[in-house]
Amino acid sequence: MLTPTICRMKVHAPRLAAAALPGQFLIVRATENGERIPLTISDYDKESGTVTIVTQQIGASSSEIISFEAGESFADVVGPLGIPSDFTEMTEDELKGKRYIFIAGGVGTAPVYPQVKWLHDRGVAVDVIVGAKTKDLVIYKEEVEAVCDNLYLCTDDGSAGFKGLVTAMLEKLVTEDGKKYDQAVAIGPMIMMKFATLTCKKLELPVIVSLNTLMVDGTGMCGACRVTVAGKTRFACVEGPEFNGYDVDFDEAMRRQGMYKTEEVEANENHKCRIGRGK
Repeated sequence: MLTPTICRMKVHAPRLAAAALPGQFLIVRATENGERIPLTISDYDKESGTVTIVTQQIGASSSEIISFEAGESFADVVGPLGIPSDFTEMTEDELKGKRYIFIAGGVGTAPVYPQVKWLHDRGVAVDVIVGAKTKDLVIYKEEVEAVCDNLYLCTDDGSAGFKGLVTAMLEKLVTEDGKKYDQAVAIGPMIMMKFATLTCKKLELPVIVSLNTLMVDGTGMCGACRVTVAGKTRFACVEGPEFNGYDVDFDEAMRRQGMYKTEEVEANENHKCRIGRGK
């Protein structure tokens, strides 16, 4: 448990680990009758045949996943799914001399880690801004710090690092500290990615965002991850999850994200009742 509600698990899935790349996700089904849950891959080890997932306890299905103990098995794990991060297709010459800035919010730090690690392993300069409400909710600090050039912590209450929003830190780095970046990547809550994109636009900095939080079934068939990108309807799970931030209709995406809140609350309450009765 990284925090009281955020759990990190290593899952033994050798074929998945062998094929995984940064930016991709997998689908976990805890039990035979369980819901399909898309989770971004937060690390993978081809030698040990494991992939790492980070789950935040929000509703019934995430609570079920977190309840598993070491040695138990999920009904199934499918992946890797989604289109890998753009930079995985770049040549060494294309990557040479580039400087990236990653903006991670909350649990979004977990999927940022494998991307930063991949770039670091290839000698690419990477700075990372990690934001959380308070220091107790910061995750992956040591891991990210080990694979980036500079880590900037931001907390809403000032309990660790810079007191303020990740967007304020980004603006400070560029306008006050004179930092220059070729590409930004923002992953976290939808509202954070929206304002990170607006800040990047102001700074004339290209930005990629991940719409993984919109996904439900992970195949495009449910339509829950449908979003307007550059005026066209796109499906985050099969055409993403990463897109050019400038092109995303964030207001529409946030409305879509709230579509299933009532059902999720009901499912969570039913799950608690079953636990209370000993399932």
